[in-house]
Amino acid sequence: MVQVTCLTCSKEFNAKPSWIKTGYGKYCSRICGDHSKRTGMMVACSVCSKETYKSSKALRGSKSGKFFCSKSCQTKWRNTAHMGAQHANWKGGGHSYRELLLRTDEIPTCTLCKAVDIRILAVHHIDEDRTNNTIENLAWLCHNCHYLVHHHPDELKRFMAAIV
Repeated sequence: MVQVTCLTCSKEFNAKPSWIKTGYGKYCSRICGDHSKRTGMMVACSVCSKETYKSSKALRGSKSGKFFCSKSCQTKWRNTAHMGAQHANWKGGGHSYRELLLRTDEIPTCTLCKAVDIRILAVHHIDEDRTNNTIENLAWLCHNCHYLVHHHPDELKRFMAAIV
């Protein structure tokens, strides 16, 4: 056995001369051998600042330029960076009209097809102004009828006749 120094951790270890002759015997363990093949780098987690290894592919593929040590940290960042006014689909925060209509004495029923399952009912703005959340401007429609009212003029006429 020949005394050899590991190329990764500089630890002394014994290697057979036949290993060295065939190009092996450079690393003290499989872990050190694997570490030598890494092409990425250590980066700090954008949430908790913990050091974590990211491959060169992950470094190139990041759209945000932020890196995370775990899915947990990624979710924490996503939930704070993409909430409220920072979210791409933010419409001003006016979303309480469903609860407003539920608090009335009116039984939740689709105005057109008379469906009563609250899970499939949506609130429709009669004048199609999302900021006008008065009770008189809100009506229950199932998702199917809601789509039809917005996209088919005949259904809109039928809806307008039903609410009068």
